[in-house]
Amino acid sequence: MVLSTYHTYIQDRKCKKLLKCGNCLVWVSMRNKSIAASPNGRFFSTGPDKPTSPNGYVKPNKIEEAETVEVPPPPTEKLLVLGGNGFVGSNVCKEALNRGLTVASLSRSGRPSIQESWANRVMWHQGNLFLTESWKDALKGVTSIISCVGGFGSNSQMYKINGTANINAIRAASEAGVKRFVYISAADFGLVNYLLQGYYEGKRAAETELLTRYPYGGVILRPGFIHGTRRVGSMKLPLGVIGSPLETVLQYTKALNQIPLVGPLLTPPVSVNAVAKVAVRASTDPVFPPGIVDVYGIQRYGQQQR
Repeated sequence: MVLSTYHTYIQDRKCKKLLKCGNCLVWVSMRNKSIAASPNGRFFSTGPDKPTSPNGYVKPNKIEEAETVEVPPPPTEKLLVLGGNGFVGSNVCKEALNRGLTVASLSRSGRPSIQESWANRVMWHQGNLFLTESWKDALKGVTSIISCVGGFGSNSQMYKINGTANINAIRAASEAGVKRFVYISAADFGLVNYLLQGYYEGKRAAETELLTRYPYGGVILRPGFIHGTRRVGSMKLPLGVIGSPLETVLQYTKALNQIPLVGPLLTPPVSVNAVAKVAVRASTDPVFPPGIVDVYGIQRYGQQQR
């Protein structure tokens, strides 16, 4: 009750004398000045020389209406997940929802066929990253973006999907005033980089654009093989059966990772839950350091409670 709070405040300030305290009227004498408050929000100011009523109470002779101040609601974080209906993207959406964020997803197919309760709490948008106008509305109110966009194919196709599409997204986000952008890229794998040249060249081009546009709010995650339960149609593939033991073994081989050609092949896998957890934290925590986070950094941040 407002009056109770007000009364307590006056008492804490060591008021000289409490004249009356009731549910319908509060009177307080503070040094040489009396203050009264009533349930309708009115405050009465009286001086020591004001006339009193027969029962001894000071009669207020001035009425001042309390000013109504509109307190704005606390700002809310709105996260847009690019590719939110994929393996990594769907886990990012779930992690963000668990943290109380407003979550939207953008993909070419829009809402997925996922029959899980969390999917009903996501705002699903359909759009094409190569056509900015097709997803302009999805950027409204967005404070941060996590891009899980990537794919395979010919070298030209891989560069377009992993590079050009993400570069377009980064530029559009920057122009729209989005504060933070997290890009889920990929770790180097030595010879594999050469075999998948378009894939890695596209990834690195997108990274360069992100660090240029977001020197303080851009974060790049470079996981290796991402394991977890992956849904393919109506089937669920438990990739963790292989990935989890490998992660346990290879997490101690960081020194060997520096060996030319062979070393990168020893990069440990990382769980999709850890990737999602770190990505969401990086997109919302203003003190999360910008720049590149390798697989060992993902493991370290993923184990933290925050």
